[in-house]
Amino acid sequence: MSFFGKNIKKIRGVKGLSQQAFAELFDLKRGTLGAYEEGRSEPKIETIIKIANYFSIQIDDLLTNELTVNQLLKFKGDLTTYAADAKREQFAYIPCITDNNLNEYINLYDKETFIKELPTIQLPVNPAKEFRGYTVSNLEMTSHDKGFYPKDIIIGEKVPSTVIKKLNTGTLVFVLVDDKIVFRRLYITKESAVLRADHKNIEDEEYPISEIKEMWRVRYVFYRRIPEFGDDVEDKLLIIEQQLQKMRERLS
Repeated sequence: MSFFGKNIKKIRGVKGLSQQAFAELFDLKRGTLGAYEEGRSEPKIETIIKIANYFSIQIDDLLTNELTVNQLLKFKGDLTTYAADAKREQFAYIPCITDNNLNEYINLYDKETFIKELPTIQLPVNPAKEFRGYTVSNLEMTSHDKGFYPKDIIIGEKVPSTVIKKLNTGTLVFVLVDDKIVFRRLYITKESAVLRADHKNIEDEEYPISEIKEMWRVRYVFYRRIPEFGDDVEDKLLIIEQQLQKMRERLS
């Protein structure tokens, strides 16, 4: 007696497939599959091979043993219920400030309904923390053709007002203050925040910490172009070569 009919019915139950869905996987008619399950008809060898291969089950086991649910869950393929039971990793949705919504953001930054309407980026960051994306719009943070260019996107983690004074000198931040957003390096002097650009021709901007509406510490960067790393590497190799040369001279 073949256990084929009972086994494919059990496979359907584990997988959560209707007779129609299962039949379509193997180019069968629903009525034909029903006949197999009820033992009124025996399948062709080609059909047995297709089903066995699809679910990675030995043909002998499929035909001669009544398979248990535990056995079926050990087989490969799409047989397990892991897709339904497994916890999927949840990426955080990060609202982004762009050139198009900048003015609105300045006026409505504290309105939750507005924040929910902003375009978002999905990233594998801690969803318990608050992040914000910001599109760079100027060349203030460039120096010697390096740094941040317009259309680069920076991702910042929100800095509570009580933590601002504890940030390290030179930390990259973008700040909502005085009806604008400023992206610079942070320096703290007593009760003020000094925002300094990397571009040598841009003057510092200084604001009382109490006037800062929002501060975001830069955590991630998406460059619009591939950053130039070559010069730095070549400079370091040159320094190493010079040091080795000095060591050889001392030893000779």
